[in-house]
Amino acid sequence: MICRIRLSVIAASIVLAASAQALEANYTTADLPTLVSEPQHKTASKRITRRFEKSHYKQFQLNDDFSSNVFDRYLETLDYNRLFLTQEEVDKLAKWRFSIDEQLRDGDTAAAYDIFNETLKQRFNRYQYALKLLDKEITFDTDEEMIIDRSEEPWAKNDAELDELWRQRVKNDALNLKLAGKTWPEIQETLSKRYNNALKRLTQTKSEDVFQVYLNAFSREIDPHTSYLSPRNAEQFQSEMNLSLEGIGAVLQVEDDFTVIRSLVAGGPASNSKKLSPGDRIIGVGQEDKPVVDVIGWRLDDVVQLIKGPKGSKVLLQILPDGANTKSYTVTLVREKIRLEDRAVKSEVIEQGNKKVGVISVPSFYVGLAEDTKKEIEKLKGDKVSGVVIDLRNNGGGALSEASALTGLFINSGPVVQVRDSYGRVKVNSDSDNMVYYDGPLTVLINRYSASASEIFAAALQDYGRAVILGEQSFGKGTVQQHRSLNHIYDLFDKPLGHVQYTIQKFYRIDGGSTQHMGVVPDIPFPTAVDPEETGESVEDNALPWDSINPAAYEEVSALAKLVPNLDKAHQVRIKSDEEFGFILADIAQYKAIKDKNTISLSEKARIAQQEKEDKQRLERLNERQTMMGKKPFASLDDVPSDYEEPDAYLDEAAAITLDLAKKVNS
Repeated sequence: MICRIRLSVIAASIVLAASAQALEANYTTADLPTLVSEPQHKTASKRITRRFEKSHYKQFQLNDDFSSNVFDRYLETLDYNRLFLTQEEVDKLAKWRFSIDEQLRDGDTAAAYDIFNETLKQRFNRYQYALKLLDKEITFDTDEEMIIDRSEEPWAKNDAELDELWRQRVKNDALNLKLAGKTWPEIQETLSKRYNNALKRLTQTKSEDVFQVYLNAFSREIDPHTSYLSPRNAEQFQSEMNLSLEGIGAVLQVEDDFTVIRSLVAGGPASNSKKLSPGDRIIGVGQEDKPVVDVIGWRLDDVVQLIKGPKGSKVLLQILPDGANTKSYTVTLVREKIRLEDRAVKSEVIEQGNKKVGVISVPSFYVGLAEDTKKEIEKLKGDKVSGVVIDLRNNGGGALSEASALTGLFINSGPVVQVRDSYGRVKVNSDSDNMVYYDGPLTVLINRYSASASEIFAAALQDYGRAVILGEQSFGKGTVQQHRSLNHIYDLFDKPLGHVQYTIQKFYRIDGGSTQHMGVVPDIPFPTAVDPEETGESVEDNALPWDSINPAAYEEVSALAKLVPNLDKAHQVRIKSDEEFGFILADIAQYKAIKDKNTISLSEKARIAQQEKEDKQRLERLNERQTMMGKKPFASLDDVPSDYEEPDAYLDEAAAITLDLAKKVNS
């Protein structure tokens, strides 16, 4: 059984731009396809609807209210930033608002194709307009701002309002290139290729694209981890599950026009580079000794195909970090086969004073994790560590059986997690080997991206009083998904029907509380800019709620809760005088001051000033750290080594707390 968080979002991918070849082509609306349902779609739609109604954990009602929500979600997928449709066009399409429920049951996709074809036409018109704006050189001396995220803004009243939105959008695209050192002729050429390729891509849209987006609008209205996978996406999913994909080791998704890194696979080239982070946007992809291709607006599957390649070959990624006024940079990665061994548990020793703390880093709950961890525990015992930190940061989960087995290394025996199905039946997974492999002082370090199996492990050790949990409140994914083909053995279709993934069970802690929505709340929280109200399962649309069942039969193995107040007090005193936590607190304050800003300046002068300010702050920070370490300051950011790594203040503090815990336990 797999209980890992599905951080990858299935590409809804109609989309907006580009192919690997830049073609100076003129297209007309006559070049657009009139998309219609394929023969297998009726059967697929009926089977998906029937399976979700019959087998999904959530008991939902497929009625007019649900239909209305699917309609809104479908439009949101097709025009997330409200840049293509006017209110008048939305009103015309609203004739389908309350008929989608009947159509899903009947396998009728008339609404899906009517809405999509209209949106496709309006997309086409907008990119044609964008090209016209390039006929005259754009200047950037006007003091004006553009709204970045328009998803909550009203639809434009008319074409004139859309024209103004696109004037700003094209100006921002041009300014980004100007700030990257491009001249106007170069800007004109780059954007002309981008928008022409957008037109070309729209003319190549297929009926399968429509069905994919439409059925996922339905699926995601049930819960965020339910989805339809077209035959092509189902094949990619299976490759990922088999860990056989040759590439960079990153989970990608489409947000607006950008391919965004959703998560990094531990041990993969992207993670090992230390230059990429979740939220980074891939705006260009290049092969070794070839120019970088602009991929803004590309379909996700096309971007993935560019990034994938033979093991040992190089791929260049042009990265635009998350944020409103960031500068792009290029990262070169060597493709590797992402294998299970690359994601294996590892241990290290941190020395603080004359004491040693063992750190066991668990990147995923792969099959064999518990056995591998036993070996790492023995190594740390040989190093005579005073305590152990289990580092689960960014661990999205994995095999449920391994969560139980790993917990069993630190307790004698007993229940680990409860699993309830849609019929209310509860199964308890337990450790029963009556052996403890490590009984010393123990802490568990988590963050907001620790999910699923990570939460089961951390919650169990917290409920038993076996470990002190440190860090951030975890993600809150307490559900299990099942992956099923839609095909039957007797089908005669020329094409496969695809697959569905849907929620069938829910996890509960041994104290009876669900890990869903709430996750695991640390005993000692660390300062962080990550707000549980802004990220995690709790902010996902239609996420299943938190609830509780009866506790399992278990007994605490120690009373660590009594020690937490004093441990926390020492922690607070320590971080007040710690320079790295001073930096963290300053970053948090700065983030909170700007996080709600939803506009970006279109003035070149203002953007340059902001970039220079941020570069200056970055250099000052780096040189403060250099001075503290007795090293030579950097003259400029260009002097910072490409492999520069900032200290891991959270892990160092976790080690310090573990030593405090060891003193109290052993006193």
